[in-house]
Amino acid sequence: MIRATYRQQKAQAGGVWHSHISMLDSANTPRTVLEDGADHVIHGYSVQKLAVATAVMDKVDRGELRLDQKLDLTADIILGGSGIYHLQTVWGDDITIANFLTAMLLVSDNTAVRMCGRVVPALEINEILAAKGFAQTRVEPVANPNRFFLGVTTPREMHDLLWRLARKTLLSPKSCDFLLGITRWLNGYHDGIRRNMSSDERSRVATKYGADFDERGAARHEAGIMFGTDGAPALVYSLFADALGDLDNYGATHPAVQAHAVLGRTMFDAISQAADPTAPARHRPIPFKPVDGG
Repeated sequence: MIRATYRQQKAQAGGVWHSHISMLDSANTPRTVLEDGADHVIHGYSVQKLAVATAVMDKVDRGELRLDQKLDLTADIILGGSGIYHLQTVWGDDITIANFLTAMLLVSDNTAVRMCGRVVPALEINEILAAKGFAQTRVEPVANPNRFFLGVTTPREMHDLLWRLARKTLLSPKSCDFLLGITRWLNGYHDGIRRNMSSDERSRVATKYGADFDERGAARHEAGIMFGTDGAPALVYSLFADALGDLDNYGATHPAVQAHAVLGRTMFDAISQAADPTAPARHRPIPFKPVDGG
């Protein structure tokens, strides 16, 4: 069903797609459900922020950084586009590394990428990613060593990064839980994979969206992890599409984003609801409870 839905939605949305989807089998190993140009090197756009966060947390794990370490947020570092920091109109805050990592992954803040570059320069990010076995996933350095373009990846490498994050082998278990807690939270991106889901279902999906354009057309990407009712990873998806139309539509009505929503529902329905007592690396988010001030 996943493969048939993918083919149908890909044809309907148009563009050029490169994807990799796997589901956990009875031996708790990922079984490939779909490969479509999974080794194609492609600009990851904001999906790459997962790789940048991985590099920062690697230094946290090695004791070279702390999540409560503070940096000043000055006007000269502010970058527009997606995010929240550019909306403040005045700056001068001292914010923690935990703060700007949360902004970068939850609302895809672009200024947060520059903040990451202040603690992990571009070349070091690439060295960390290479040491973790990623041959293609790289940021693109510029003249300023602390700034970079988000660079390239492949669907397979982003899938593998997410799978290792879900299994808590990419970083320390504590660091993996930190990143999963952000990417699973209910205030994150809902236009694509998580659109046609209840709040409880959404809490079982960790996802990161990326959108931009180049001379070939628009790009709409999304990659993430779906968890079973037992808190164990059940499915990993890595969906990259470019050469798309509807260039300036970053909303839920973009054809590729609509395709993600249909695929999200199909993939989620394919997950077994039965808890597996032998499944490793469970992750349970903090339950959502509304608060009316006070």
